[in-house]
Amino acid sequence: MAPADLTVDVCWSPAPGTLRECHLSLPAGSTLRDALVASTWFDAAGPERLGGLQVGIWGRAQPLDAPLREGDRVEVYRALTVDPKEARRQRYRDAGQRIVTRHRPLGRKA
Repeated sequence: MAPADLTVDVCWSPAPGTLRECHLSLPAGSTLRDALVASTWFDAAGPERLGGLQVGIWGRAQPLDAPLREGDRVEVYRALTVDPKEARRQRYRDAGQRIVTRHRPLGRKA
């Protein structure tokens, strides 16, 4: 690895319960698009179709031309199949009781 290279991880979950990870060494100045192409997971989509992917770095959505830094974690996101609010309502109906989170404990309002 040359001193000007940077290492990044590309993570993708193509289906629920599965995770694919790829450790890459890229030249300095590489972008998110470069990392996706180097992973070879998206070759079938073609470079022109990469624009349809939802991608980010460390959990924050980024454009494909975003520059990468040493140690970045590139993430490819799947589309949501259920609205998060609706999923919570369904869990409530199934459990039959209020779902308590650490942000909103049960009890009287102050």
